[in-house]
Amino acid sequence: MPDMQPDKNEYKQYVEKMSPKPTYLKNCIMAFLVGGLICCIGQGINDIYMKIINLDELAAASATSMSLIFLGAFLTGLGVYDLIGKRAGAGSIIPITGFANSIVSPAMEFKKEGYVTGVGANLFKIAGPVLVYGISSSIICGLLYYFIKLIF
Repeated sequence: MPDMQPDKNEYKQYVEKMSPKPTYLKNCIMAFLVGGLICCIGQGINDIYMKIINLDELAAASATSMSLIFLGAFLTGLGVYDLIGKRAGAGSIIPITGFANSIVSPAMEFKKEGYVTGVGANLFKIAGPVLVYGISSSIICGLLYYFIKLIF
């Protein structure tokens, strides 16, 4: 009985032939458009806070950040943000809304396990490393800046 196993080169060619071809250009365009749209929405919210509600620039920026975090978390809770992410790819991970999504998603996934062992234990599962390394690198950069300014 002959050996029915294909050799490695035949298998590699078969996999390459059957694998879907990535659409890099389409993905880049969608990421650019959706990411830009999220940023335009944020700018619109900021303009509303400054021109209609008459907040100063700092207060409007803070209120805009809170609004975008709320929208990202709310849309994640409704399941809409995941649909946006499927179409937009990297465009949906704009830092502020993407961060809200990365916190709410694991919390929703583990809600059945209870508030302490489910939600509380898994709330920062994805966002935790980002916070740890972000805060650590900002401290290191701040110390380097301080010592460089001290020397010069």
